[in-house]
Amino acid sequence: MIGRGGRVQAVKPKQFRATLTRLWRYLGAERKLLTCVFLFLLLSAGLTLAGPYLIGRAVDAMSVNGTAVDFRLLQTVLVALLAAYLADAVLTFSQSWIMAGLSQRIVMGLRRTMFAKLQKLPLAYFDSRPHGEVMSRLSNDIDNVSNSISQSTTQLMSGIIAIVGSLVMMLILSPLLTLASLITVPLVYLLARSITRKTSSLFKAQQAELGKLNGHIEETVSGIAMVKAFNHEESSIREFEEVNARLYEVGLKAQIYSGFLMPILSVINNIGFAAVAIVGGVLAVKGSITVGIIASFLSYSRQFVRPLNEIANTYNLLQSGVAGAERAFEVLDEQEEPEDPPGAVPLVHPQGRVVFDNVTFGYRPDRPILQNVSFEAEAGTSLALVGPTGAGKTTIVNLVTRFYDVTGGTIYLDGKDIRRYTRDSLRRCFGIVLQDTYLFSGTIRDNIKYGRPEATDKEMEEAAAMANAEAFIRKLPKGYDTLLSENGGNLSQGQRQLLAIARVMLAEPSLLILDEATSSIDTRTEQHIQDALLTMMQGRTSFVIAHRLNTIRDADTIMVIDQGSIAEKGSHEELLGKGGTYSRMFHNQFKNLEGA
Repeated sequence: MIGRGGRVQAVKPKQFRATLTRLWRYLGAERKLLTCVFLFLLLSAGLTLAGPYLIGRAVDAMSVNGTAVDFRLLQTVLVALLAAYLADAVLTFSQSWIMAGLSQRIVMGLRRTMFAKLQKLPLAYFDSRPHGEVMSRLSNDIDNVSNSISQSTTQLMSGIIAIVGSLVMMLILSPLLTLASLITVPLVYLLARSITRKTSSLFKAQQAELGKLNGHIEETVSGIAMVKAFNHEESSIREFEEVNARLYEVGLKAQIYSGFLMPILSVINNIGFAAVAIVGGVLAVKGSITVGIIASFLSYSRQFVRPLNEIANTYNLLQSGVAGAERAFEVLDEQEEPEDPPGAVPLVHPQGRVVFDNVTFGYRPDRPILQNVSFEAEAGTSLALVGPTGAGKTTIVNLVTRFYDVTGGTIYLDGKDIRRYTRDSLRRCFGIVLQDTYLFSGTIRDNIKYGRPEATDKEMEEAAAMANAEAFIRKLPKGYDTLLSENGGNLSQGQRQLLAIARVMLAEPSLLILDEATSSIDTRTEQHIQDALLTMMQGRTSFVIAHRLNTIRDADTIMVIDQGSIAEKGSHEELLGKGGTYSRMFHNQFKNLEGA
């Protein structure tokens, strides 16, 4: 994966046991309910083990001394057998009910924890990963954990209890028949071990490919306009087919290998039953055991072998769940934004004087973007940043807001290192309007009030009017209650930008960051917005990034950023008088406009 900082190394998967152990620790208070489920399973297993024994007694009751039927014993045995099956059904339903709620609560907590973790991760994490892949971890991978907990846990516990209980009863009934039935156990173990080793890596690969597929789908749907504009439908389909084909291949292999288990195990089990039948028949002819014991033993033998098959099959499901848990835990293990240092104080009523003192920064240590940048922005003044794409303009505002922290030097706000302020209070003081606006699903009212939910409707409408957004809002059928699709897809780009400006105006921030805030607005509307922005900028320290130089002519200071350094600095008139980079940029733009 390629991000802003370069290639991201894949995280090495954790070991199966380590992930399973961590998942067990994550259960927390739910482990008490698991203990209750375990007790239910013990009781259920006891009743299940009583069934074959009672069946054997019933068979023997129908042939007392080979001549008569002991109806009293038969009636007692049948009533006990019915009671055992009914009680087992109640216990099974109860533990299934508990496990259903338990697994959903665990997954709800894991999903909540993971989503909260995403809010705490630095911007660099999202810059370096496809959003669809992140969403896949939050949805598909956690769903696999849910299935694993709800199904695998009880099957494994009940299987182990059934195996131990059946083995004990078989030894009590006939050690020789037990020995005959155990000849298939090594075969089952070797088969399950060889297949699960293979399926483990396949299920992990399947989850990884699923994440890539989701990433491609999310990227394509989000940028469908660009896909169509550049006639990339076919290439997008081809890329989808390639990823989908890889997912198909690895998923097919995983299912085929896991599907080998049951048919082969059935053959092995039938061999075991045949061995028990042969040895049991010989012993019955010799009078060593009764027919009822053979009937009981066959049932116990089936109860002993069946959990072996289920455990082997369940282990495949567990592999998929653990693969999902690994990917979820990888997100939880990501390094969060640094904690506020001891003694950090809230930023209250800032004056707005910003100083960069020999600031150096790079998204990767070996590739610095800014090198020893120093400047001052006095409180209440506007600072315009111009220069070629990639020069470091956006990086400067990312550092001021602490979306990233400097790797060298210091940034001061009102004479104090910005790292000495709490991060939340620092960011609350900034109002940001980006070139690529983002609106949330909901009403226009909700989006404008996003930064200040407690604002009154009157204040909201005033902000919309200042941003020149009120005119088009009033024309909508539901006005401010108009529902927006994802990222305001049912509005034009210019209308979305007007709403973003209104959102900032309503928040009344102490400092402003305008990153090409009028880039998607027509010339006529731009003049109105410029007037509104100038009004909003009065008394506030403002950082303005612009490529259209006519929009920043009134800035108090203009800085030309080139290759991570300050090439020129001064007012519009001063820079024009120098005849340097800014002057050439300005005249070239207006020459192009006049030529157009």
